[in-house]
This record gives sequence, structure tokens and C-alpha cells, in this order.
Amino acid sequence: MLIIENTTEFALQTKSAVAVGKFDGIHLGHRKLLAKILEQKKAGLTAVVFTFDTSASAFFGGEDKELSTKEEKRAVFEKMGIDVLIEFPLNRETAATEPVTFVKQYLARQMRTAYLCAGPDISFGKRGAGDKALLAQYQKACGYQLELIEKVQVDGGEVSSTRVRGAVRAGQMEAVARMLGTPYSVSGLVEHGRRLGRTLGMPTANLLPETDKLLPPNGVYYSSVLLNGSTYRGISNIGCKPTVSQENVMGVETYLYDFDESIYGSRITVQLHAFRRPEEKFLNVEALREQLMLDIEAGRAFET
Repeated sequence: MLIIENTTEFALQTKSAVAVGKFDGIHLGHRKLLAKILEQKKAGLTAVVFTFDTSASAFFGGEDKELSTKEEKRAVFEKMGIDVLIEFPLNRETAATEPVTFVKQYLARQMRTAYLCAGPDISFGKRGAGDKALLAQYQKACGYQLELIEKVQVDGGEVSSTRVRGAVRAGQMEAVARMLGTPYSVSGLVEHGRRLGRTLGMPTANLLPETDKLLPPNGVYYSSVLLNGSTYRGISNIGCKPTVSQENVMGVETYLYDFDESIYGSRITVQLHAFRRPEEKFLNVEALREQLMLDIEAGRAFET
């Protein structure tokens, strides 16, 4: 997958099928868009995702937490078979781009768009004035076919990044998975921790998520870990480990069942299936150990 980043000066060499969006969380609605442009590869078009390197809400001073980090998005796009990912720089200059300029210069000239799909609520350009009507107006003159994809319905409501974000913040991981089409996950490199789990006979893998990654409420979650193409069952704690640490550092600490390999420095993905209990501070390490044993046994019985 070709990644175009940190520049507005690019030119694709072949005609393309383009999906435009924020793609935060890459939920079922996003996947519907992506499936459409992947279908167009059969017609010889290049599958292109156009998104921003910074979310509009973060740039304009709104939401500062993301459902998907840049690396997580890239991994999903590549796995799905996207040919080109354009992470368009969002700054004062590009945010002031007139909507018609965006259509003529970027979509038509630089991306050579032959097929374009987007959600019905798409907005782009200066003050978000560009919309589906403008895209429809220029499709003949700019030589692309526009297809608007209706919202996906799950659990009686429209799937959106805002709705997914609310469910994550509420710890409703099963609902999140239904809207994403896959469990909510946190990816990163395994860090060296305090090694307390190993001394307790329960070694764990520790991740320090990126600061802009949205995490569910602190607590213990039934989980799975993806590592080197294999999946391992686990149980994860999200939080600051108040019983054994005074540092206010958010982490994801996971016990993997029937696993005893050294994976420091490895990149793993922790999938969060369901909430078990809130994080709490115990009177001592022995009380913590007793609770962890109960958590681990409950995790063995949990069915994903």
C-alpha cells in the first residue's frame, strides 16, 4: 500500500476509485464504503482512501481522543487491500480550501477520480461547505461517478464514530464490537513493566497506548491478543495499577492463557471483548493476587 503523507503535491498515475471520510474507528459504515472501492479494482481502478492526518474535531479544538491511531488505521487499510492511502495534511491553509477547488484540483486532477463514494453527510472544504449536492453537481464535468452510501443500522440506530465513541466510554464492548464488526482493540509494543505479575506467577504483557487513543473505563476486561498471526486468549487490566504504583500512567496489562514466551519489543493487538470489573486499589499485594486468580478463572470460562 502506497502512503502519501505530509504533502498536498501528489499525482496518481492511474484512474482511481476514491472513498472520502474520517475513518475513525473504521466501523461497519466505513467498511461498506471501502468494500465499494475495492469492488472497482475489478474494473481496473486503483482503490484510494482519502482522509486527514489529523481529525477535524481535534484540529478545531473538539474531540482529542481517537478510536483508531494512525498506525491502526494503516494496518486495517493494508489488510483490506487498499492500494493508496492519502493522509492529507490538515492545517490553516488546507482547511481554507474552497470546496469547488477541492473537487477540481484534488479529486479530479490529482487523484484522477473515476468513481467516488461517500456517506450522505459528507462535508469538506472551507467551513465544511462542500456536501453531497456539490459532488453530484460536478461529477459529469470532472469525469467521476458518485455513489452515496446509506448509513448502516445496528441495534436500532445508525452506526457512527460518535456513537461508537460513546459506547467505548461506557465500557460497552459488546455493543462496540457489533458496530465495528470486530472487537475494539489497542495496539502497541510490549514494554518492560515492574515484573510484579511474574513474581506472582502471572506474567503479563504491558502496553503503553498512544496518548490520543480512546480507552474504555479503567478496569478488567476479557480479551484476546493477536501476535505474529496467532490469537491467544487473555484478560486485561486498563488503568494505572493503584495497588502497586503511585505513577499516574495509563497502561494495558494482559495475562495470556497458556503462554510463557518473552515478547518484549513485539507489536501486539489487544482485543477487548467485555468488561469484568472496575479497577480498584487493594489493601496489599496478597489481596490483589487473590482477586487476579478469580479474574483469571472467570476469563477461562468466558466465551468470546
